[in-house]
Amino acid sequence: MNITVKKEQSLFDFLLSQHPDSPRTRVKKILQSGTVIVNNKVVTLHSFLLKEGDNVEFGRKAGIATKSDLPFLVLYEDRDVIVIDKPAGIATSSIDGSANIQAIVSEFLKQLTKGIVRSYVVHRLDKEVSGVLLLAKSEEAMETLKNMWDQTEKHYFAFVEGTPEKPEGTICSWLREDKEMKMKSVSEQPGAKLAITHYKTLKNAGNNTLLDIVTETGRKNQIRVHLSDIGCPIVGDRKYGASSEFVRRVRLHASSLRFPHPVSGKEILVESPLPHEFLVLKPKDEKYK
Repeated sequence: MNITVKKEQSLFDFLLSQHPDSPRTRVKKILQSGTVIVNNKVVTLHSFLLKEGDNVEFGRKAGIATKSDLPFLVLYEDRDVIVIDKPAGIATSSIDGSANIQAIVSEFLKQLTKGIVRSYVVHRLDKEVSGVLLLAKSEEAMETLKNMWDQTEKHYFAFVEGTPEKPEGTICSWLREDKEMKMKSVSEQPGAKLAITHYKTLKNAGNNTLLDIVTETGRKNQIRVHLSDIGCPIVGDRKYGASSEFVRRVRLHASSLRFPHPVSGKEILVESPLPHEFLVLKPKDEKYK
């Protein structure tokens, strides 16, 4: 169904008006399914502001995994891609057979399609990092997304120790992994890769700061290294200099991902809100839930 917006209002209120007999929870699921398109762009944000004259398309069938019993939320899905809200504490993929996102999603897709469809890794989030994670449903879609990765926009929330000297700025360095498999900023040299990270202060909370992070490059542990380099390691990230005073959980969250669809080319924006208790610090002798 295609409708032209007649007055300024939030996308959620607009959908409520189009589904007057549906509970608010159902309307939220419609948004989460990634089937609402505004001016040819997929939108999942409830508070997205519609303007008079905007075109809204909705009512398309959701993806096959959206209604399944996956242990995490499906943020967007269609025949070519699936985007999930990755919880902290589980790897994107693994080679040792341990639990990982790719294996779980693949198993569900195989069951739902009788073995025809599985998932393919496009990018990775560290095991202790939560948030928006994109997977492809075919090798072709995976390769296309990887080839267009420089066209993606990636935002993160980082809760760090201390306060950056400047409220916003850009961190640029060459990164290389040492013998202990730890990434470090080094001088330009063979084997080192250029990494660029932009940050902006969102909120100060006592001795800690919440930052909005945008990465131009996607190097291993890039954000973690760069924030440590400026004297503001991510809370819980002991590998890169954080205090051991609190429970070890790296407070880094992939908050949004904007990418061109591998088939249609349409721009898709998928977002994940700040996790519950992300800004709450617990002493290390308390069990983290």
